[in-house]
Amino acid sequence: MTSLGGRRWWVLAALVVILLAVSLDLTALNIALPTLSAQLGAGTSALQWIIASYTLVSATLLIPAGLIGDRYGRKKTLLGGLALFLVGSLIATLVSSPAGLIAARTLMGIGSAAITTLAMSVLVVVFPPEERPKALGAWAAASFLGLPLGPIIGGYLLDHFWWGSIFLINVPVSAVALVLGFILIPESRAASAPRPDFAGLLLSTGGLVAMVYGTIQEDEYGWSSPGVWGVMAAGAVALVAFVAWTRHVAHPLIDLRLFADRRFTGGVVPATLLTFAMFGVLFVAPQYFQAVLATTPLGSGLRLLPLIGGLVVSARLGAPLVKRIGPRLTIALGGLLITGGMVLGATTTAGSGYGLAAGWLTVAGLGMGLMLPAATNAAMSALSAERAGVGSAVVMTLRMVGGALGAAVLGSLLSAGYHGRVDVAGLPSAAAEAARAKVGGGLAVAERLHDPRLLHSARAAFAHGMDVTLLVGAGIMMFSALLALILLPRRGADEAMGNGQSTHEYVSA
Repeated sequence: MTSLGGRRWWVLAALVVILLAVSLDLTALNIALPTLSAQLGAGTSALQWIIASYTLVSATLLIPAGLIGDRYGRKKTLLGGLALFLVGSLIATLVSSPAGLIAARTLMGIGSAAITTLAMSVLVVVFPPEERPKALGAWAAASFLGLPLGPIIGGYLLDHFWWGSIFLINVPVSAVALVLGFILIPESRAASAPRPDFAGLLLSTGGLVAMVYGTIQEDEYGWSSPGVWGVMAAGAVALVAFVAWTRHVAHPLIDLRLFADRRFTGGVVPATLLTFAMFGVLFVAPQYFQAVLATTPLGSGLRLLPLIGGLVVSARLGAPLVKRIGPRLTIALGGLLITGGMVLGATTTAGSGYGLAAGWLTVAGLGMGLMLPAATNAAMSALSAERAGVGSAVVMTLRMVGGALGAAVLGSLLSAGYHGRVDVAGLPSAAAEAARAKVGGGLAVAERLHDPRLLHSARAAFAHGMDVTLLVGAGIMMFSALLALILLPRRGADEAMGNGQSTHEYVSA
């Protein structure tokens, strides 16, 4: 540990660069879908799989990636993931068919799983507990900053270059991070690696595949479709079987006793609920800007800057605040700020304008910057270096599944709120159905028919759906703040969350 000295912060810089690239990629592609549809001849199903191939693979390979890192070397696995992400990004810029892009995105998803999991576990191994809150604050900022920055950078690139440029930007970033990682990151792995739990790996991966696939399909078919709830039910059964298996096997994939540690559960549950709500915000806000305020995709991205500003400011204040009042109160304070921001956002009407949106996004961003690093550090403080890879994978898997469910569930609330309020009286049946289906349909029909009444109704209906969605999100964040107060030990009861003893061990590979 001491031999690393100042190199630890260079390691952090390398990890932040690549994490930013990975998180940018998650949202930059969304605004390119109309361009891909036109230039690649991609239909609706192909567009869905261009997005889903990455998400599905990345979410379900997090735990296997952590297991491989613990067993064979975290540095090797992380650099391998970087290489796959780089190659996949390069291929994505060169393909000329939807199938080729889906294959490239799948490769990028595999790399992303290794990067996301092992980056966090390397931080646990490299940084002592007293420095870890600052490191995790930078990690959290990089993870979340890329989400709203993606539409900004992607919109600019699409305005000035060809569609493949949104992937080409990953190539130099990944190459630089690969070189820095090779030079700076120390190798580490578990001192003892028992035989892998292949049955547990199969059950957990299969269950996660089904759950994530179901949330992806919900966007097209709705919750009432047997193809959605049937797949998700099968996934739930597989995960229950995984828990039952884990309780009886000698060397389980995940030691469920970890969840008995109040630090871990009190950190990971609020972090998962935060991601659930955050993905809902990022789903709702850009659509509000385009549908109600009539902005361009790039303009929508720029209007998310208050969220970024709030997050950056509070992420810098988070580590000193944890030292002063402890992680328990810091997480609760962040949750209350997000709750307040979302409640303020739920007062939006079709005529509110951007000022209100800038205000509530700033408040929500302040809360996110406080809550996520503190919650993540609380959870990670329960992990020894021996199990940092799999433990980090559990944290990230729960957050990613929470994000997928958040987009699906809160997106459904938005659609239901809109569908129930848009006024289609007097329209032909085909036009009425198109206007009800989604807010974009209502705007398109209003423009085609030159119907200002329908235009106002569609925008007001969307604002109502957004208000309902934000109120539900606010309730979830209030619940997460209460959970942090209940689950996490009081300050002084367990100093390992911020200033405890390190259990780091380096094992030469």
